[in-house]
Amino acid sequence: MSNKALFALIAGVLLAVIGWNSFYVVAQTERAVLLQFGRVVQDNVQPGLHFKVPYVDQVRKFDGRLLTLDSPAQRLLTLEKKAVIVDAYAKWRIADASRYYTATSGLKQIADDRLSQRLVAGLSNQFGKRTLHEVVSGERDSLMADITSNLNRMAQKELGIEVVDVRVKTIDLPKEVYRSVFERMASEREREASEHRAKGRELAEGIRADADRQKRVIVAEAYRDAEQIRGDGDALAAEIYAKAYGQDQEFYAFYRSLKAYRESFAEKTDMLVLDPENEFFRYMEKPGP
Repeated sequence: MSNKALFALIAGVLLAVIGWNSFYVVAQTERAVLLQFGRVVQDNVQPGLHFKVPYVDQVRKFDGRLLTLDSPAQRLLTLEKKAVIVDAYAKWRIADASRYYTATSGLKQIADDRLSQRLVAGLSNQFGKRTLHEVVSGERDSLMADITSNLNRMAQKELGIEVVDVRVKTIDLPKEVYRSVFERMASEREREASEHRAKGRELAEGIRADADRQKRVIVAEAYRDAEQIRGDGDALAAEIYAKAYGQDQEFYAFYRSLKAYRESFAEKTDMLVLDPENEFFRYMEKPGP
């Protein structure tokens, strides 16, 4: 091979290498920045085929998909100074590739560490404003929304990261306070039960007193009505007796005597000791008129 041919071959290889290094591709799932001697000259390079100056320009690519930060469990205090163990995670993605590269050198581990510190601080701040009941169930959605908004605002400003969502996986009590919490819950439930029993007894006494009062009123009214009816009956009977006595006094006296005989000798064992000349036996001695 002649020198000219060798030179042409080497030149061709060099041109191929330079041409190969003059183009780069950014995928749809990536974010990229173009560096020139380590300085960012083009931020947020769009997906597609691009040109660069070989050995002068350098391209740094980052994962542009939604990423997960799984923060380690932290011990936090609520508004009433109750300790809880909180396990949370955050969903984030790169929003500004240039700022992300400047703040983290393009390393996900550095971004996770800094974002985790901000997440723990945000959780501590929000938990410190709320009671245990509020962070567990009462205001959990509001808590997550506040943490996400504050963390996203900080992350975009400092790290070029968009925080899409923050969620709390579990909220547990420290093991050393389990027994005291359970005992306090049991005592509170016992106190509530005692209050309910006392209110029940109070209501029962009121119901019994009202029932007794109504009973006395009903009995008194019934006795009054009975006496009135009895009095009306006695008056009517007396009137009938008086009319009957006025029509035939002798027959009325005879009828009353027969009734007295019937009531006096109702049983075979009945005995009556009287003077034979007593007026009681008048109709027995002289049954005629």
